[in-house]
Amino acid sequence: MNQTKETLVTAFALFSLFFGAGNLLLPPLLGYNAGEDWLWVTFGFMITAVVIPILGILAHARLQGTMFDFGKKVSPAFSTIYCIIVYLISITIPSPRTASATHEIAIHPAFGTSPLLTSSIYFALVLVFVLNRSRILSFIGKFLTPIIVIMLFAVIGIGLFSSDGLMNTSTFDAPVVSGILEGYQTFDAIGAVVVGAVIIISLNLRGHETFEAKKDIIRKSGFIAGLGLLLIYAGLISVGSFFGADIEIDNTLSGDMQRANLLRGISLASLGTFGNKVLSILIALACFTTAVGIVTGTADYFKGLFKGSQKAYVITGILGCAIGVLIGQLDFHSIIVIAVPALMIIYPITIVLILLNVVPEKFASAKVFKMLVITTILFSIPDFLGTVGFGEAVAGVQNYIPLSKFSMGWVLPALVVFAILNLGSKNQEQTQN
Repeated sequence: MNQTKETLVTAFALFSLFFGAGNLLLPPLLGYNAGEDWLWVTFGFMITAVVIPILGILAHARLQGTMFDFGKKVSPAFSTIYCIIVYLISITIPSPRTASATHEIAIHPAFGTSPLLTSSIYFALVLVFVLNRSRILSFIGKFLTPIIVIMLFAVIGIGLFSSDGLMNTSTFDAPVVSGILEGYQTFDAIGAVVVGAVIIISLNLRGHETFEAKKDIIRKSGFIAGLGLLLIYAGLISVGSFFGADIEIDNTLSGDMQRANLLRGISLASLGTFGNKVLSILIALACFTTAVGIVTGTADYFKGLFKGSQKAYVITGILGCAIGVLIGQLDFHSIIVIAVPALMIIYPITIVLILLNVVPEKFASAKVFKMLVITTILFSIPDFLGTVGFGEAVAGVQNYIPLSKFSMGWVLPALVVFAILNLGSKNQEQTQN
């Protein structure tokens, strides 16, 4: 396969590994609630759901190792703990969430089956793909992703032309911030450090051994996948906004059922009764490819941790799918509730590690890595405590931390520490010279 074709296949696979349940369900309701401010929430959403994840892929292109390499400058012990936590979160929250979304939106309405049956069959198929991981990149990139993309553009394109374009009044006080926080829920930044490693190992298995060849393929495929995500997200947000006056959603339902009902309404309005079938297939495929990427990435990591043991890979894959079956029986809303506290700590750390691994090395010394991670953890603690029932206890502290009321109290302290350390280092060099 020539490099151009390899790049396109990798880009399609990367897009599909990113694009899961949350990526499909979150944007339309975000646009619906944003109304006339849909462009502003789109901008915020792109920061955490497109820009940072693609920077994560570029960091992988630069490092070409495993997730361990993202945090090793802090310390090997920290990086090992970080990797284990991220992979445990990945196989216990976003991976099972894909099965739950598939059941609630695609399977149960059509067949009325139990969630246990759905999650069992679903993760049995995931395991088949995981155990045949050398074929993952090609199959997903060549076959599954084109189907997903065609269906998405059909819903978006026809939806935009068939809507009245009458928008709701925005419900957001700070649309950009709301978009940024909603982007957290996609898990795309965490997805970047997980599936980026899957892409690298897949390229190795396909015979790409030189550093520069892989770097070129990963970088170009990352930009292509990022452009695809940007267009799809912007399209889904705009469709949700433009259908604001055409579709009513029940505000008594959980946010997740509102998202599902809105997307179903848009599909019906744009594609007619055929829209439900399209939506069911689309959700099932989008969720499935993401679950495959997560379980494969987790199995790859533990295989490396046990010195390349294929047995460790197989056992991890089986355990990852078994966990998916058990947790995948829960409803989508319950899994989201579990996810939020974990995101308040691990997501900021992941963003910081991604950014530090893409800036020039002279700005990202081991000292900078350590101090920024420590700062990020400390200033994320109030946000974390606020999501687990201690909101009143930390309210006083949050009042003194800029952006803390938006669950982003770590941002300015991290920027200040980064600037101080680099300015101090520069002044020290000038003094020595």
